[in-house]
Amino acid sequence: MSIPKPATKTIYDILPKKTTLLMGAGPVPISEEVAKANSIVISHLGDTMRQIVSGIQSMSQYVFQTSSTKIFGISGPSSAAMEMAVSSLLWPGRKVLVLNMGTFSGRFTELANGVGAEVVELKADARPFRVAEVKEALEKNKVDVLTLVQGETSCGVKNIELEQIVKLAKSMGVRVIADGVCTISTMPMKVQEWGIDIAVVGGQKGFSSVAGVSLIAFSEEVYEFVNKRDVLMPHWCLDPRRAYKFWNLGEYHYTAPVNGLLALHEALRLICEETNEKRYERHEKSSKALQASLEVMGFELNTPAEYRLNSVVAIKNKNGVNTKELIKYMIQNEGVEISGAFGLDIIRVGQMGEQCRPQNVKTLLKALGAGYAHFGVNLNTSDALAHFDHLMEK
Repeated sequence: MSIPKPATKTIYDILPKKTTLLMGAGPVPISEEVAKANSIVISHLGDTMRQIVSGIQSMSQYVFQTSSTKIFGISGPSSAAMEMAVSSLLWPGRKVLVLNMGTFSGRFTELANGVGAEVVELKADARPFRVAEVKEALEKNKVDVLTLVQGETSCGVKNIELEQIVKLAKSMGVRVIADGVCTISTMPMKVQEWGIDIAVVGGQKGFSSVAGVSLIAFSEEVYEFVNKRDVLMPHWCLDPRRAYKFWNLGEYHYTAPVNGLLALHEALRLICEETNEKRYERHEKSSKALQASLEVMGFELNTPAEYRLNSVVAIKNKNGVNTKELIKYMIQNEGVEISGAFGLDIIRVGQMGEQCRPQNVKTLLKALGAGYAHFGVNLNTSDALAHFDHLMEK
């Protein structure tokens, strides 16, 4: 049997003529410097890559706020970093408490089940966890590990007592895996000071780098625990001991995603040059101005201000508009993409990295107004734009 040659198209035949502005929950727009770095391919071994890897690690120490040298890049999405974390600390006979307040924090349950661990799940319906309820669950269940997210992007909730919960768990001898996928570099997460054992982040969100490369930071102490385990690791690619050989010794593990690492290096450099503090301030100012402007526009936000996530803002849908059709219309006619949700009647907009630029936010507001108007819902777009400008000028 002979397979016939298919008809082919270039990517330029497929891509929109005008670049879509990505204002959803990720990936996000990238800078010119990151885009240029992502176009370069070099060898994955040797002196040049060694300098790139060393730079990524040292800059990540600053961004993660940890002195640990056990920071590894992963050729895969943030979920792969989560999987490395889970498979490092859990196996049959060990037990985990999963703090589940939505789709992504709940993913830890699936990952832990996959490695044969016993799972206890504490659920909160689109709200943050409080120290008292976590303390009660830890006292009731003797667990080895606790998992939690700093920001649940599926519903726009921030775990506002994360630091206190981590310190509680550590005081009870429980190791902590923290997901900072959408929050690290957009708001403080002091990995070492708070006592987080393993923290994970994705390149395509707050870092404003490319998708497909993620980072994981192990504390020195927990890495030594993993290094001494005698239970076989379930994943060859996601074995941190093998990753250490590449990231710290310059030896072969697998062929690294070289262009993605170059892009990540530049993204981290830009964060360091901006500084953590100024970057946190920029993200908070932009997101809060956007939130206030959305309310002026006529929207109701999905989450109370007390625990609203600034990096991904969840907005209640208006007048039963079909959100899939709304998103499609906005992409095709306004050149702006936002995100839908997982079973909730909300839309989600991002405030991560390059999304937090005034022109991008104003383009988003205009596109939302035009999109809803197409479906018969008139919003106060002009007032929202004026309000945003006023708040950003303060």
